[in-house]
Formats: sequence, C-alpha cells, structure tokens
Amino acid sequence: MSKIVVPFHLVSPSPWPLLASCQLGNMVLSTAKIFSTKPEGMTFLMNLFLMIVIAWSWWRDVIRESTFENRHTKEVVAGLKLGMLLFITSEVLFFASFFWAFFHCCLSPDIFIGQTWPCKGIQAFDPFHIPLLNTLILLSSGMTLTASHHFLMIGMNKKSINFLLMTVILGVYFTILQYIEYSEASFTIADSVYGSTFFMVTGFHGIHVIIGTIFLLVCLVRMMKSHFSSYHHFGLEAAAWYWHFVDVVWLFLYICIYMFGK
Repeated sequence: MSKIVVPFHLVSPSPWPLLASCQLGNMVLSTAKIFSTKPEGMTFLMNLFLMIVIAWSWWRDVIRESTFENRHTKEVVAGLKLGMLLFITSEVLFFASFFWAFFHCCLSPDIFIGQTWPCKGIQAFDPFHIPLLNTLILLSSGMTLTASHHFLMIGMNKKSINFLLMTVILGVYFTILQYIEYSEASFTIADSVYGSTFFMVTGFHGIHVIIGTIFLLVCLVRMMKSHFSSYHHFGLEAAAWYWHFVDVVWLFLYICIYMFGK
C-alpha cells in the first residue's frame, strides 16, 4: 500500500498552545498589578518563570519533530516561512506606531512642551558616542550572521559556528552598552513626551535584541549538536530574518531618534 503524503502541515496534539494562552493571560494580569498601588513582583516573576518553562517545552517538541522525527517536509517548512514573514510584518507595524507617535510630536511640538524639540529641560544623547558604536556593532553582527549562514550552506560547519558565536557576543555587547546608556541618561520615561517616546522605542528594540540573541544562542547550541545541514536549517534562517529586521529597525531608530530628533 502506497504512503499518502498530504501537502500541508498536520499538527500533532500538544498541550502547550492552550497552556501558553492561559499563561499569557496570567502574565497580563500580573503585569497590570505591578502598576497598581500594591505591586506584586513575586507573582509576576512566577508567571514569567512558568511562561519560560512552557515556551521551552513547546519549542523542544518542535525541534524534536524537525530534527529527529523528520516531520518538517517541504510543505511544512513553506508554512513556517510564511508564518515567520507574517510575524515580522506584525513587528514592522508595531514599531511603525512608535515612529508615528515620535514624528507627530517632533514635527509639530505644541505649547505644552515648550514648542520645541527636544522638550525644554531635556538633554538628548550625542548620536556620535554610544549610539554610533551600537550601530556599528549591529551592522557587524548582521555581517557575521550572514557569513555563518553562508558557511553552513557550503558545508563548512566549524566556520559557521565561529561566526554565529561572534554574532551572539556582539548581541550581548550591544545590550550591555544600551544598559550603560540608560544608566547615564539625564531624563527618564516620565520626563515629557520625549522621554516616553525615546524609552518606548529604544526599550522595545532592546527587548527584541535580547530575544534575538537568545534565538541565535539556541541556534548555536543546535549547530554544535549537528541539528542543521546545508539543505535543512530553517531555524537558523528564521533567526537570521529576525536579526536583520532588528538591524533595520535600529538604523531607522538611530537616524530618526538620535540624529533627526536631537
């Protein structure tokens, strides 16, 4: 009897999607309580820990299906690629809303902020110090990640691992410099609309850098365990798409927030 191949992805029964949805609801409630008069930090940390455990278990099963059970056929990979593209599109719109808010206030500052930009009393960052260094770091990380992908495709796994390790190190270095910049800031997120827009945009970008670094670190571990081959490595491709998206957002952020908005 011939084997029937279906041209779509049949998802295996799994408890993780339902558990993740319920836990995300708990995360929203615990986050809201943080902003109340009696914040419950321990509850938030517990929910965050449970969310990490659920995500880890879910992605572990996906990796097992891909690497050891060979369930990720061409049709499945095509669906995963489409899903990743749609996710990055939603992220583009997410950051577009922040840039919209920034330009709305920057191009026509009203009387409530002194009719000037940056607002009165705000000393903006010098774009040619830490921001410029971070720009060079992210651009360099994009180059090392592209090199890692290239060497994996031609079968030079050792060089691919080395370049991917360099990318992870550059991502960590960027985060450290961003923390130093925040610690030296002369204003906070509560200082007028400039502080709000600046820390919202750069803060969410920083969170995306941390997520992208973890994404690449997982790919590095998988690569060291020979989970990827020259023709089957969508995990690394998805991480590369996400990282290049983070790079592009930073370029817009650097030009608009640090240089144009100074």
